[in-house]
Amino acid sequence: MVSRSGSSFLDFTSGELPHIPQTPRALPRLMSVPGIISDSYGSNDGDSDGTSSVCRERKIIVANMLPLHARRDSETAKWSFNFDEDSLLLQLKDGFSPDTEVIYVGSLKVEVEASEQEEVAQRLLDEFKCLPTFLPLDIQKRFYHGFCKQQLWPLFHYMLPICPDHGDRFDRQLWQAYVCANKLFADKVMEVVNPDDDFIWVHDYHLMILPTFLRKRYHRVKLGFFLHSPFPSSEIYRTLPVRDEILKGLLNSDLIGFHTFDYARHFLSCCSRMLGLDYESKRGHIGLEYFGRTVYIKILPVGVHMGRLESVLNLPSTFEKVKEIQDQFHGKKLIIGVDDMDIFKGISLKLLAFEQLLQQHPSLHGKVVLVQIVNPARSSGKDVQEAKKETYSTARRINEAYGYPGYEPVIVIDRPVARFEKTAYYAMAECCIVNAVRDGMNLVPYKYIVCRQGSPSMDEALGSAKMESPRTSMLVVSEFIGCSPSLSGAIRVNPWDIEAVAEALNTAISMSESEKQLRHEKHYRYVSSHDVAYWARSFLQDLERACKDHYNKRSWGIGLGLGFRVISLSPSFRKLSNEHIVSSYKRTNRRAIFLDYDGTIVPHSSIIEAPSPDVIALLDALSSDPKNTVFIVSGRGRTSLGEWLSPCNNLGIAAEHGYFLRWNKSSDWESLAANLDWKEIVEPIMKLYTEATDGSSIETKESALVWHHQEAGPDFGSCQAKELLDHLENVLANEPAVVKRGQHIVEVKPQGVTKGLVAEKILSMLVNQGKPPEFVMCIGDDRSDEDMFESILTIVSGPSLPSAPEIFACTVGQKPSKAKYYLDDTVDVLRLLKGLATASTPKPRNTAEFQVAFDNFF
Repeated sequence: MVSRSGSSFLDFTSGELPHIPQTPRALPRLMSVPGIISDSYGSNDGDSDGTSSVCRERKIIVANMLPLHARRDSETAKWSFNFDEDSLLLQLKDGFSPDTEVIYVGSLKVEVEASEQEEVAQRLLDEFKCLPTFLPLDIQKRFYHGFCKQQLWPLFHYMLPICPDHGDRFDRQLWQAYVCANKLFADKVMEVVNPDDDFIWVHDYHLMILPTFLRKRYHRVKLGFFLHSPFPSSEIYRTLPVRDEILKGLLNSDLIGFHTFDYARHFLSCCSRMLGLDYESKRGHIGLEYFGRTVYIKILPVGVHMGRLESVLNLPSTFEKVKEIQDQFHGKKLIIGVDDMDIFKGISLKLLAFEQLLQQHPSLHGKVVLVQIVNPARSSGKDVQEAKKETYSTARRINEAYGYPGYEPVIVIDRPVARFEKTAYYAMAECCIVNAVRDGMNLVPYKYIVCRQGSPSMDEALGSAKMESPRTSMLVVSEFIGCSPSLSGAIRVNPWDIEAVAEALNTAISMSESEKQLRHEKHYRYVSSHDVAYWARSFLQDLERACKDHYNKRSWGIGLGLGFRVISLSPSFRKLSNEHIVSSYKRTNRRAIFLDYDGTIVPHSSIIEAPSPDVIALLDALSSDPKNTVFIVSGRGRTSLGEWLSPCNNLGIAAEHGYFLRWNKSSDWESLAANLDWKEIVEPIMKLYTEATDGSSIETKESALVWHHQEAGPDFGSCQAKELLDHLENVLANEPAVVKRGQHIVEVKPQGVTKGLVAEKILSMLVNQGKPPEFVMCIGDDRSDEDMFESILTIVSGPSLPSAPEIFACTVGQKPSKAKYYLDDTVDVLRLLKGLATASTPKPRNTAEFQVAFDNFF
């Protein structure tokens, strides 16, 4: 049974939903207030022991798998559990303060019978602070082995299902299982979370829509997400049929982490191209504005656990294995590779490069050995079997061609390899090669560097010669793996270029000892200072910063299904009530009304740019009231506005953001005395960018030039706009013009021309005429209107007005604004204006017809 908190999220899927069974029993919430223990549905649970979380920081770590080993005793049939010391989730605790309580939510790697689940869950919570999510077997199979491993994982590694032999086509039932699994994980988090205090950290691509379920339940939840795989370019990602749902799921986090800038850049590009979102960097932090919330982007590669590696390095079993390897490969140079068996790790390409090395350098025969350790495959399927078959056939061919009794050039170790044995191979290898064609991070080079640094105990075990020798290491790494940017001393290669990889291997093993030492020292300084604790600490610090304003804003949710999002706005920001403003309107005798045009009284989506007769009637009614001074303040040209609004005799117009001003139809246009010679400089430059940017155009106004790039490619258009902005600012440095970048535009206009100055000028004129307004209303929808809001608020708080008028600054749409009020859309604006027009004196001409027209309009 799907819990009440998220059942509607499943409505968007097509076909039958897989059955989701009820979890055995909601585990007790951990105590967060002395004497009060509540579960996620508001009931009390007397089974809780009431221990522990009072006055302690809590971090809830959510991942597909818990950091536990589980084993059932074959004789007693009892379960035994212990922590997996090699798990990243366990190691990241070192980055938290000692007082932090860490709770893990995830699945076990073994199947537990339904009758045992409640007992096991309670035991894991009590003993390990782990809360297991028991997925039904059919959902687990379709969620993990189906959608995650057969669809998301290949796509994120740039493999498209172009034909049935290369990847599985999108399967809606597998997607449904992914949604169901994420919902079950969210339910488990809700059982233990204290949303006001706890921080939740979700890990990896298995749980990318989980933030939506949590944000739906707790609007102010403190939520971070880290993706441990690559994020593909928009050209790859956009092929995913559920691309928007996943992007919106991630955007319901407060902080999203990536290993490299490339992965973050691809994600931001997808948000721009598919959701129309812009991002900016503020003091080094990248932020996406998403319905009033700022979603921050974190770029930091994960590190290794130095203590864990060094402890294994100092085991007696490691010393023994090192001596064994030393004897086995005496007089030979050892190259090590450690990879999972899958199609993206490039094992076969590595072997081909090693074969090329032996072909081109006969002197290396008998002197160099490649030891390839193959970790067990994390997924199954035809691709894995083909990769394994190719690896063995290539290794066999190389050994037959270049091997002889006592010398085997390629040694493939395809069995479970103990940690101490891998450590020993790392310590003895002169070079490590990681040749993956695509990999999220890959910590093998980091581990190799630490092991090559050795330890005093190992040096003592190996003899005095080792103690006196300098520490050296050499790395050959693919440029397509996440750790590559942080290893500046490595030899970076294109794994598809067999000859170049072979030459890189030759360079690595023949390099002078002094240069190897310098490269090693540089790498070791980075790896030892940027360990897993540093990574976790840095992520949590940024998450705390991203969440610090949660309770300074009002939040509410909108949207259905996986399109759900939370709007966060200032507490003083509220919808403008017609009754409230009409009441104030009736009480006052001197009123100033400022209205934007596009997006305010005429929808942006309207094909017809001119106002409808109904809108004209409204404006005429308002401007005919002798108590009112009504102005349309727009960026449009005076010719168009003057023609469209000609029926309104008393309506004021400020065209081109106030460069042209007319108080009513019978008055002449006033214009600023501005020098426009700069247009001769700007126009040729804009033409150059227009010719170079497909989809862009130039709008010529009397007082301004505007370069539009809405129809251009989002990334290229934005890049060109930034370049044009810089270019124009440089050439116009000594000219009386300003360059501004807006939504898909770059505009150049005279200095001192803004909507804010228009409002200031009109209000000052009214004060000078002895008619200071008692009522000021300003409505607009875009950035230029924010200048009006700011200017009006500044003027009314100044000494120029004898008494403060009632101010109604109102933006169109629920978004961050300097205005105090909002209206949902143009229809709301016109409904409000109708209320004011009806309350005006004298009444609109032909009141009956006016009423009928607007009844029909609405």
